[in-house]
Amino acid sequence: MLGQQNKRVVIIGGGITGLTTAYYLQQEIKDKHLPIEVKLVEATHRLGGKVHTLKRDGYVIEKGPDSCLASKPEVSRLAERLGIEDTLIRNRKGTSYVIAGGELYPIPGGSIVGIPTQIAPFITTSLFSLTGKMRAAADFVLPRSQETEDQSLGKFFRRRMGDEVVDHLIEPLLTGIFAGDIDQLSLMSTFPQLYELEQKHRSLIAGIKKSGQSVNSNEKGNFLTFTGGLQSLIDAMESGLNPNTVYKSMKVTSIEKEDSNVYTITFTNGEQLEADSVIVTTPHHVVQSMFPTYPFLTFLKEMPATSVATVAMGFAQDAIKKDIAGTEFLVSRNSDYSLTAGTWTHKKWPHTAPEGKALLRCYLGKSGDETIVDLSDDEIEQIVLEDLSKIMDIEGEPEFTIVSRYKNSMPQYTVGHRERIQDMYEQAEASLPGLFIAGSSYEGVSIPDCIVQGEKAVSKVMEYLE
Repeated sequence: MLGQQNKRVVIIGGGITGLTTAYYLQQEIKDKHLPIEVKLVEATHRLGGKVHTLKRDGYVIEKGPDSCLASKPEVSRLAERLGIEDTLIRNRKGTSYVIAGGELYPIPGGSIVGIPTQIAPFITTSLFSLTGKMRAAADFVLPRSQETEDQSLGKFFRRRMGDEVVDHLIEPLLTGIFAGDIDQLSLMSTFPQLYELEQKHRSLIAGIKKSGQSVNSNEKGNFLTFTGGLQSLIDAMESGLNPNTVYKSMKVTSIEKEDSNVYTITFTNGEQLEADSVIVTTPHHVVQSMFPTYPFLTFLKEMPATSVATVAMGFAQDAIKKDIAGTEFLVSRNSDYSLTAGTWTHKKWPHTAPEGKALLRCYLGKSGDETIVDLSDDEIEQIVLEDLSKIMDIEGEPEFTIVSRYKNSMPQYTVGHRERIQDMYEQAEASLPGLFIAGSSYEGVSIPDCIVQGEKAVSKVMEYLE
């Protein structure tokens, strides 16, 4: 139990991880009546990080992520705690496509991360050649991997499923998640459960089937958002914080530990703030800049991150002359497209567009092709329209276009990432007691992953202070 003297915890970074940490930490303090003060510091003028919803003319437009996996309970649990669970909705299910070689193919039913779990859709699809299908079927007879160290996603999937299935389906799906090069990304930091299934069952396909994993076959979709957009989650958490908790437009230049284990946080305007414990949830390269004299954080400066952009366009529905019965598409690297993916948002999420309107959302930027993000809005709009015209016949210009850029925003978990991060945690505990590091750069990039990291940070700081 803490003594009578108040303690102060300062959280640096007001994205989903930092905001979740602040909210849950204050709830814990209230429940236990503890003398702990919480401050949340954000360098920009708003909280939420990449989560940002715009509303205009009846549209609900996500500038960043548009949903969360319904199978992960963290968002639903947090929404219930905030009292906004009644605004949670699931997506409308529809056909998903992949563009390979310039052609639009429905993604075979029963695919999990591109791995076939239902035989009939895989056999009958024209997405793969007979040779490609036979090579993927070899998964049933191939021996277990002898790898005991980390390996790349590309190496793992190519060995199990062959190049064709990887290039036409698995790689586009994973690019949509990580915006990275699967031949560099770490298997053990992204899908360790697939390695474990292979080791246990030998066949990856058989392992997935035996584990009970399946694609949701009922009318409910696999993704969640809020009727008011994901911003609802951010706004509700911010409203749930104590008054005078949040410092916006305050950029940290350095954090120094005093001999008394008190931390001094210095801002660009010269102001300082002291803390008994600090939780840093900023992007990894920012963390390193705050602690330039600690060698065990130097690798964060070199850790890669890709730049991406989202492009939202509104149309009258009758402007789309070739209407495709689907909700989304992915693009393989062997196709002559600048887009990496796209969503017919008004079909996937009917609440996002007024009656008679269509909302399209496209994605740009991936490892090795990031300069496109730096083009002007007008140039990006023309590129997107040209790509969309190959898929559907659109007449006229969009009613609006919203381009959102996220520079160096997608951290890349390259091979060996998990070991590097674990080593960082251990050295931070030894050298900087009371400092905790969390966020999308470390143990998962999705919103639920960030919420989990926020929950872990709360447990760690409570244990430290008590």
